[in-house]
Amino acid sequence: MTFRPLSSVTQSFDILFMDTLIGDDGIAVRHKHKPRYFLALGLFILNIISTIFAGVLWAGHNPFELTHWHYGVTYSLLLMLFLSAHELGHYFAARYHNIDTSLPYCLPFPIPVLSPFGTLGAFIKTREPIPSRKILFDIGVAGPLAGFIVCLGILIIGFLTMPSVEYLYSVHPDYLLNGGHITTHGMFFGDTILFSTLKTLFIAPDTFFPPMNEIYHYPFLCVGWFGLFVTALNMLPIGQFDGGHVIYAMFGEKQVRIGKFIWWIMLFIGLGGGITFLHSVIQTYSPNDLYPITQGGFNSYFTFIGSFAPWFIYCWNGWLLWVCIARFVMKIKHPPVRDTSPIGTTRMIIGYIALLIFILSFSYNGIYFISPNGMPGALGF
Repeated sequence: MTFRPLSSVTQSFDILFMDTLIGDDGIAVRHKHKPRYFLALGLFILNIISTIFAGVLWAGHNPFELTHWHYGVTYSLLLMLFLSAHELGHYFAARYHNIDTSLPYCLPFPIPVLSPFGTLGAFIKTREPIPSRKILFDIGVAGPLAGFIVCLGILIIGFLTMPSVEYLYSVHPDYLLNGGHITTHGMFFGDTILFSTLKTLFIAPDTFFPPMNEIYHYPFLCVGWFGLFVTALNMLPIGQFDGGHVIYAMFGEKQVRIGKFIWWIMLFIGLGGGITFLHSVIQTYSPNDLYPITQGGFNSYFTFIGSFAPWFIYCWNGWLLWVCIARFVMKIKHPPVRDTSPIGTTRMIIGYIALLIFILSFSYNGIYFISPNGMPGALGF
């Protein structure tokens, strides 16, 4: 028997592909795929090592010294707990609906300059098309919900166990040489509604709480913030993102209009960070006569924006990268499914809860840098 592809459409849950074929007799045939346990376990172990490496760096120590690795264990375990919850949410939802799917595969990435968190996440692969909007919804929403629940627990523990300022001084003893003053420049984690709300609920006004440029020294807060950020990225209501699956399952063809709207918002806020990056570049000296004119123009722009919309210059230029990923890789429009029956009231309620989680977890300014002179500098992808 020879085979031809069932469809050119792919379904994605983080990164998912389909592998089902149709025989010449027109009957769908499912390949028998053996679980690749050793590959999944190997990548899982490598991801633990990679995130330990990142955790040691976050703690301010040299990760190339094995005696320092214990500084990164808490961070690594918490991050692996979050990632595992997210991917296993997808995996068990798929298996519940008898959808042929792979084991979760981690993506270790121990290159701090490109990924300071030590990982690019994880993914599973589906090997057959998703037959209905109900099943698409269940698989798509299960990952973000499971990951968010774990992330919320990690954050609450982090807020409840917040150490005193002495812990930060142990990481930065140089602050004591400066009268205990904590620096106000460097790399900052961006704002989210949920993080700020939890801080208000659990941290008393007279209790020390580190500024957002020091959060990464606290494993529970660092992983909790990163979990919110990753959840929001996954819940973008675009194409093959988890949010695209959820919105298509909820609203059908209306998903493409919602996706385009969000895409333009991402482009707008990304341009804010991009212009800020250009401003930081042209501040360097150049003998070119055009430079003073260009600098003057950008300085006028910054003065104007700083007066009317100061938040715009702190936007994350990384959204420009995600604009490209959304447009050219994940696509704006979600591919159709065969069964377009409505998903029902209960699933719609769960879907609105997932959208609320997206809003509460979204950070318009991502990860950004402030230079010693107080101006936002190059924002990282």
